[in-house]
Formats: sequence, C-alpha cells, structure tokens
Amino acid sequence: MKRVTIYDVAKEAGVSLATVSRVINGSNVVKGPTRERVQEAIEKLGYKPNAIAQGLALQKTTTIALVVPEASFVYTGQIINGLIDVAKIYNYNIMLHTITEGITDIKDIIEDIIKSNVDGVVIYNDKLMMIEMQELSKYNIPIVVIGNQIEADNICCVYVDIEKAINELTSKYLEENKTKIAIIEDRKNPYSCSLMVKGAEAAFRRKGLEFDGFLQIPADTRTSYAFLSNWMKDHKYDLMIGHRDSQAMAILNAAKESGISVPDEMEIVCVIDTKYNAMMRPQISSFSIPSYDLGAVSMRVMTKMLQNDETVDPKIELSYLFTPRQTTKN
Repeated sequence: MKRVTIYDVAKEAGVSLATVSRVINGSNVVKGPTRERVQEAIEKLGYKPNAIAQGLALQKTTTIALVVPEASFVYTGQIINGLIDVAKIYNYNIMLHTITEGITDIKDIIEDIIKSNVDGVVIYNDKLMMIEMQELSKYNIPIVVIGNQIEADNICCVYVDIEKAINELTSKYLEENKTKIAIIEDRKNPYSCSLMVKGAEAAFRRKGLEFDGFLQIPADTRTSYAFLSNWMKDHKYDLMIGHRDSQAMAILNAAKESGISVPDEMEIVCVIDTKYNAMMRPQISSFSIPSYDLGAVSMRVMTKMLQNDETVDPKIELSYLFTPRQTTKN
C-alpha cells in the first residue's frame, strides 16, 4: 500500500505544499475555507504527519538530548525508561549522550548538543554544575535537571530531597542515643553526597552535637572497599550510610571481615539501590527512590517548557520511602 505523503494532500486539496504545512502546524495564516479543505483531504487520505517534518517546519527537531553518566546505567535505566515512555506520547525523539568519567570532556558534550539543534536537554549528572548549565542556557535551550536542585532561568529540576531523607534517618538514631554515625564519600556523586552530609549535620546540631562522621576516601585509594577494609579494623559505628548500594555492599563486606555483626553491632543503610540489592544476603535497608517517575516527570516538564506553558513548576520534588531490610534492626 502506497504511503500517503504531504504531496498527495496538497494535490487533493488543490493547494501548495506550504499551505498544507501551515495547516498541519497550526498556523493562523490559512483562512477558514482553505483550512477546512486541507483538513478534509488529510482525513480522506488518512495522512499521518511525520513528527520530524513537523518539527522542521517549526524550526524544531522534535529531539531531546539526554545526558547521563555511563557509570550509573544500572540505576539510570529506569529513569531513561520513564523519560522515553513519555517522549513517545508527545512524539519526541531522544538523543542519548553518555559521560565516561576521566574520558569524556563535558565541553565536547555541550558542543555536540548545540550543533545538533535539539529542542531541549534533560540532564542526570551529579557533576554537571552551574558553569555548564549557564553555557547551555546561553543558547536559550530549555533544560530539565534530574536530581540536583537548581534555580536559574530556563532551567527546571525534578528531584528527591536526599538531605531531608538523611536528616530524618540520622535524627531517628540520635533519639536512640546512637551517635556514632558515618557517611562514606561517593566520589562519583559529590553533589548528592554533600546533601547527605548536610542532612546529618543539621540533625546533630539540633542535639547540640557536631557531626564528624564523613569518611573521605584518600585520593590514592581506588575503591570504597579498599579504604574500608583497613579503616573498619580500628573504627566502630552504630550506623554507616552509603550513597549507592555498591558502597553499602563494600561496608557490609568490610564489617564482616572485621568481625562486626550486622545489624546487631552495626546497621547499614544506602540511599539508592538497584536490582543487585535484591541478590544480596543480607539485603540492605535503603530509601525507595522513584527512578522511573524521575524520568517520566522530567520529560513531561520538558514538553510544558517547549509549549511555553505558564503552569510549569520550576522545582518538582518527588517523595521517597525508607525501606527497612536485613541490615537494620527495625
């Protein structure tokens, strides 16, 4: 069966290609009778406008750039799924850009994004800060940031309040007089890690105490486990918190090797877990972060920005839920 094209519609309606294009893209230039004739031809022939062709007529590409760190694919998979599902509904294509730590120069990514003339950019990258954001915003490109709370023109963000989550968790343990609390540094996610520390510090201040449990990994130490396997031989805690489940697994292994019973002598919690946590024994207590919704809501926000919708909220906070498992007592 022959595919109906815009040329067929123009011939059927007895108008130019430009007239058909204007009707398809909602232009007010085309007057009533002519518009009706074109719409009747579209309906009669069963013509389906191509999304990319529509975009070109409007000087748009119907493409959204998505920037994610390669190292976080296990977690970001659900974010990407949510984003793509909503993009399909609104006929947008996704152009994926991955950042490999130590290899990819973020300036190259920004240059590629600008050259590709995308309609907007969705970014999930803990290390992408305001300098890079401002560089992109110079080109008047709508930006949605996942995870980071950023306030700037033409930038919206969708996030979970990690600082609040850790504050609540730390406060609970302090109420039980458990003051030996540690947070292990996550060099791959420094912004999120800083929020965790802020949350703990605020909880300690309310008790008139000072939080000194931020464990920074030495620059010459490659992994969390390499640091912890030695550190925990001489240091004991009531609670240790890791940003990712892989870090919490390192804590758990180091604790076992140091003869520390989990959860009887020490409890372990992570903020973000993945499918690997389900394979662990004991399973690690964690916060349930709505990763799919982070992607879906971010894409919906982007569509509103592109439509100049005045109701778009520049900061959208999604909820979290603490899920106790086998590495905590309660």
